Amino acid sequence: MLQPIDISIILIYLLSTIVIGLVVRKKAQSSKDNYLLGGKSIPWYLLGLSNASGMFDISGTIWLVTLMFAYGIKSAWIPWLWPVFNQIFLMVYLSKWLRRSNVTTGAEWIKTRFGVGKGGSLSHTIVVVFALLSCLGFLAYGFIGLGKFVEIFIPWEIISDYVPFNVPANYVAHFYGIIFTLFAVFYSLLGGMSGIVWADVIQFTIMTVSAFVIAYIGFNAIGEHTLNVPEGWMSPFFGWELNMDWSEIIPQVNEKIKSDGYGLFTIFFMMMVFKGILVSLAGPAPNYDMQKILSTKSPEEASKMSGFVSVVLMPIRYLMIAGFAALALIFYDRLDLITAAGTIDFELILPSAIKEFVPVGLMGLLLAGLLAAFMSTFAGTLNAAQAYLINDIYLKNTKTATSQSQVKILNYGSGILVVIVSVILGFFVQDVNSILQWLVSALFGSYVVANILKWHWWRFNGHGFFWGMVAGIIPALILPSVFNETLDLYYFPILLLTSILGCLIGTYSAPPTEESVLKSFYSDVRPWGFWKPIHDKLILEKPNLKKNSNFGRDMFNVLVGIVAQTALVILPMYIIFRRQTPIYISIIILILCGFLLKKFWWNNLKEKPN
Repeated sequence: MLQPIDISIILIYLLSTIVIGLVVRKKAQSSKDNYLLGGKSIPWYLLGLSNASGMFDISGTIWLVTLMFAYGIKSAWIPWLWPVFNQIFLMVYLSKWLRRSNVTTGAEWIKTRFGVGKGGSLSHTIVVVFALLSCLGFLAYGFIGLGKFVEIFIPWEIISDYVPFNVPANYVAHFYGIIFTLFAVFYSLLGGMSGIVWADVIQFTIMTVSAFVIAYIGFNAIGEHTLNVPEGWMSPFFGWELNMDWSEIIPQVNEKIKSDGYGLFTIFFMMMVFKGILVSLAGPAPNYDMQKILSTKSPEEASKMSGFVSVVLMPIRYLMIAGFAALALIFYDRLDLITAAGTIDFELILPSAIKEFVPVGLMGLLLAGLLAAFMSTFAGTLNAAQAYLINDIYLKNTKTATSQSQVKILNYGSGILVVIVSVILGFFVQDVNSILQWLVSALFGSYVVANILKWHWWRFNGHGFFWGMVAGIIPALILPSVFNETLDLYYFPILLLTSILGCLIGTYSAPPTEESVLKSFYSDVRPWGFWKPIHDKLILEKPNLKKNSNFGRDMFNVLVGIVAQTALVILPMYIIFRRQTPIYISIIILILCGFLLKKFWWNNLKEKPN
């Protein structure tokens, strides 16, 4: 149960978010760019901290603690499902390419690639639909997830006497979700991107302090107790099968591993890398990550921001994850993991460990940080949804000039509308869960091929983009019910094939994008890939134009960056579990990768297209 000092810390944090919204309100409301992108004046390292803060979320941290408990050091690979290494592709070249477009949203970017004709309109429409559906889905799940998390630490019976109305037991989590959502809405609506970034910096500071304290407690526990884990738990390496046997320690963990479907680990890993590389090549989805990239001062700073995310997020987050995993392994018998149905839920490890091991005062700080993590993700996603509603629906379709006061009303109105819809979805989350999961899975499954081709192939047009995404959505909606006992990852090749066919048929069913649009895009962004016909025509107009021949260097930097990012994940794990040799090896790898990235990536960031 929370003590008065814990509650006071949480209240102080919530009040600080209100102050931030009030302080930055005036600047945020001075223009559309100031509101949605912070005037493109926010330093890259603050945007990087903000982006890292948005990724330090409650549900993701719960999942990662559970993974490390069950899979040990091998759990470092499983987040490649997202894939986490997409940040490295962004760091090396994609953030730079995206920022050169100088637009406000991902949908607006589409016009710079496909123009404003029928193909451009079709592709613009489907990106807006994708963005709004994914934003609403994430907001709804975040809303109800936060409420359920808070309910564990603030039982309803403690505060029910102070609430002047009755809340049915089934809706207590929703009540908590609404209360904390209102704080996120306040600073996000008032302060726009600047308010979000400064609130995120506070949140990340809180989480950093909490991570170090949890890591210290876990580190000491490992030094004072004997650790009982299966053979292979301490190694990142694996064979054809996982072969991790918990039967003599905690038999229920074997059941979890079986249900996860990761037993044939090599096949799983190969498919994960294959999909992850393609998803990363496609570039960022139109969400808060993309908005942070577009908010940077320059293409150079966009690359620095994306790289900084991994540097600050991975070691700090995994110190906390490894600390909690260590405490859970040593004191497993003290954790309350039994659900109301009488089954064991290993995803309760994190909240149960917080209640059991975190001291008074730090619990308030840690809960404030986790609440802030939700609010960070919520506010960033809300800002992205507002950007699409205002910039890509209203301003795109209105034919009259919009005054500053009207833009201010639009900012507030669109934000309130998005929040209301997401809260309503949250109330029916049990009913729409499978549908939303299908939609998000389908949209992301259909996103890959079309978004790889848009960067790298001059002939690819708006019709190809539209039909490629549609051809991915349809099978992605059907296949989960056909292969209901198979990991989504394993039918990704089918989605890939149908999307490729849709892209090719759509592309050749219509003429190429207008030559002037392609010339402008290639001249500004300067991608490598299959752009020879456009390059040859531009040479006649700009004789000094040089072809982007950095593919080899970029791929080398991506490989080095992924190795460095993985070392940043594994190093804190081995520190907590006191394994000296792997610690030294990880540090040597990091130093070598740092040297290579300094020489072949950092020193070349100032390169500009001719």
